[in-house]
Amino acid sequence: MIPAALDPKRTVRATAMAPVPYTVFDHRRETRDTVTLTLLPSGREAVPPFAPGQFTMLSVAGIGEIPVSVSGDADRRDGRIVQTIRAVGAVSAALCGAEAGRRIGVRGPFGKGWCLPAAGGDLLVVAGGIGLAPLRPLVLAALARRDRFRGFHLLVGARTHADLLYPYLIDAWARRGDMTVAATLDRPADTWDGRVGLITGPLEETAIAPERTTAFLCGPEIMIRVCAGALVERGVPAESIQVSLERNMQCGVGWCGHCQLGPYLLCRQGPVRRWDHVADLLDVEEL
Repeated sequence: MIPAALDPKRTVRATAMAPVPYTVFDHRRETRDTVTLTLLPSGREAVPPFAPGQFTMLSVAGIGEIPVSVSGDADRRDGRIVQTIRAVGAVSAALCGAEAGRRIGVRGPFGKGWCLPAAGGDLLVVAGGIGLAPLRPLVLAALARRDRFRGFHLLVGARTHADLLYPYLIDAWARRGDMTVAATLDRPADTWDGRVGLITGPLEETAIAPERTTAFLCGPEIMIRVCAGALVERGVPAESIQVSLERNMQCGVGWCGHCQLGPYLLCRQGPVRRWDHVADLLDVEEL
């Protein structure tokens, strides 16, 4: 039997509101509370291809639906979707417990993703915690076109060694030789001989050419605000800083309004926005 994901007669589901059935093909434990699922279409219908930085709405029958950023290679055309999920509620816990063969509903992809600059510039990627998951497709896309860019810097922060996401990928990227990679932990550990401290430390030490740098930030909002502010102080134009913001997305198509941030509905006009568009909005308490 031809796997559905490889079936040349597969069709793309046109409506964004009807979930497409997908099946868990692979279940990989990343940390104590985080899992990466590889999903394949259960039949001949599939969601459209995604761009780095977009998200899907994943549903578990009888429990509910949540937004999850796509964390796999955007260049894949075999129908598979890779999503990294942290268990923080009923739906995410059910998804993290979904073993191979489990059926999952998928809607999407939704939102505005990362935008790689024109050739010749430098790339700076700053990820905090699970923020590396939405950034992984961007890193993979940039590495596939590595000759287009000059410098490429990846900075990763985590609370503890046990919380560090994708350590096998971080090690592999660090060994490439055509990019600089720095990882730091908030708390020291016997199993960690690397840097300890906030991600602002390696950010300050990373040599950049501000006028040609495009920065991509994803992580806790306080980290985004501090790092974006530090980059602007170093001369990086605010319009050259892209950030991924998280709000309470429930419909994915801008109907319910739960994801509103000032004039923006982040499920449609985000989650990725330029820093000059949102810096002032994030200074408004509880906006």
